[in-house]
Amino acid sequence: MITFITSNKHKVNEAEKIFENFDIKLEAIDLGYTEVQGTLEDVAIAGAKYASSKLNKSVIVEDAGLFIKSLNGFPGTYSSYVQETLGNQGILNLMNDIRDRTAEFRSVIGYCAPNSEPKIFLGKVRGEIALEERGSKGFAFDPLFYVKEYDQTFGELSDNDKNQISHRRNSLELFINWYKDQVDD
Repeated sequence: MITFITSNKHKVNEAEKIFENFDIKLEAIDLGYTEVQGTLEDVAIAGAKYASSKLNKSVIVEDAGLFIKSLNGFPGTYSSYVQETLGNQGILNLMNDIRDRTAEFRSVIGYCAPNSEPKIFLGKVRGEIALEERGSKGFAFDPLFYVKEYDQTFGELSDNDKNQISHRRNSLELFINWYKDQVDD
């Protein structure tokens, strides 16, 4: 069993589906810790260390963000705040008249066992910012994030298709493969 520290039910649902593929059970706990200001890696490391120490057990924490090339990586580590304040329409307004719509979702998993140094696992998926919101699936910036290979946004993709290519799947899969090696040793 893996303990996932998050209050985000969308992240839990996505992670549960990914962990099921590896026959690993996931337990989600909302610990309500304060996130440090810094990189995705900084947030994941600090959160994992805190939660592992507080609960005296091994945990994972995930931090993710949308990085838009023409906006110098904005909203990046401020994705959650930007989603709450500007929303998808605000991002579209910022992207008005911008030709290079290249973007990347990044997910960092921080894993920490009690009295150990944390490990991090980075997953990415490349795409573009759509010209308008498309689809109602997923959450946050999903209706804006266009994936050329599927000719759809994350908001249009089925859960199964999104979970095959998402940044979260990539980081969780890196973690799971590492974790299974540790358990098998």
